[in-house]
Amino acid sequence: MISRILARFSAIFGAALLSTSAYAQVSVTDPWIRATVPVQKSTGAFMQVQSAAPVRLVEVRTEVAGRAELHEMAMDGQVMRMRRVDGIDLPAGKPVNLATGGYHVMLFDLKRQLKEGEKVELTLVVQEAARKRQELKVVAPVKPLTYSVHAGH
Repeated sequence: MISRILARFSAIFGAALLSTSAYAQVSVTDPWIRATVPVQKSTGAFMQVQSAAPVRLVEVRTEVAGRAELHEMAMDGQVMRMRRVDGIDLPAGKPVNLATGGYHVMLFDLKRQLKEGEKVELTLVVQEAARKRQELKVVAPVKPLTYSVHAGH
């Protein structure tokens, strides 16, 4: 019953909460995906993730893309570079921003155009130190190509 209520809450508010039996509670706030133009084959997904216990975000999946990868943007001298990472540590009690210019999710080989206003389900996979994995479903709204968190549009 509680899991159905949380699932409904997630669908309505675009946020997610994962309760696991013994070790972690992971929450996601403000998830969103950048819209695409018709021929575009990749885009980014962004959100804030927080865990009550230390875990590692190790995988993301979605039906709208052939593959999803965890990425990091960082300065290499005077050049901003993007690279794939194997995981993102989620320290206990500290929010981690998956945002433009830092860690984020890349969606590749898109199966269709992602249009402003639609909602896309993502599955995040977190792993504890003992290698046990848990899945978290997140519903992310698609925002306009020009959307910026700082500008709010």
